[in-house]
Amino acid sequence: MAAVPVLAACTAPESREPGPQDSAEPPPVTVEVGQPRDQYGKQAIQLLLTNVSGSSLTVAAAQLASPLFQGDIQWEPSGGGLELPPGQPKSLPARLPAPVCGPGQSSTQQSPPPGSTTQQPVATVKYSAAGQAGLREVAPVAADPFGVLERNNLELCLAADAAAVADIALDPRLEVAPDSRTAVVSLVITPKGTDGAGPDVRSMTIASIAGTTLIAEPADDPWPRNVRVTQGAPRSELHLRIRPARCDAHAIAEDKVGTLLPLHVNVGGREGQVKAAAGTALRGQIYDFVAAACARG
Repeated sequence: MAAVPVLAACTAPESREPGPQDSAEPPPVTVEVGQPRDQYGKQAIQLLLTNVSGSSLTVAAAQLASPLFQGDIQWEPSGGGLELPPGQPKSLPARLPAPVCGPGQSSTQQSPPPGSTTQQPVATVKYSAAGQAGLREVAPVAADPFGVLERNNLELCLAADAAAVADIALDPRLEVAPDSRTAVVSLVITPKGTDGAGPDVRSMTIASIAGTTLIAEPADDPWPRNVRVTQGAPRSELHLRIRPARCDAHAIAEDKVGTLLPLHVNVGGREGQVKAAAGTALRGQIYDFVAAACARG
């Protein structure tokens, strides 16, 4: 965060809340970045706000600035303010804007992308306190202990590169075998057209397809590997035979990511996972199939 400019000795300093650069008193609200499993694939995170002031506050607005994204990450209040009692953290959902993408990187690497080590994410929280008129504002540095912003940046940049080569989606129809023990889900690949402006045609490789907490490949019918996809190529489909990955009672009831199919891809100098999400119709069919297959033993 940029340092506050030094004011001339003859000028009285502006009244404001202490920021992260003030050591005399910490800000009344701390902010931490998180992302529950049910937000994976939704391009959304959570801002965890904790009131450390000792008295009740009402939050009117909250946002986060990060060099990894093209704009502020904002919590949109549904109406009125959010009551924030002392010591009781509350999570605020926030959509991620478009990522800032640098040179090709792996979405599984541990080192952060350029810029994230020189500028930490900074939150802006507008709030009111009991007995005080008007809104006040603080700008604490936000903690991101699990690297949520870095991971989402890398994943979104990889997804953007992959989308420039082809649209990849799961067909909404599930073909269940007569014995209900296996089924076939189809991965539809529709390459983008070329602009015809030059010989530079982009491509990517689907190195492998991973199973999920709900579905897996049968041992005798493994899924395709090292599938090359090129701009301008015809539409194609990968037919994936699936079986239940687990049959415990909580498999479907507690599912969050079981219908997000991970594809390990290489594209544009980047390497990592993009996920093909089942739509509502297919998701219901997969749940029904897993339940039926598990019931047959």
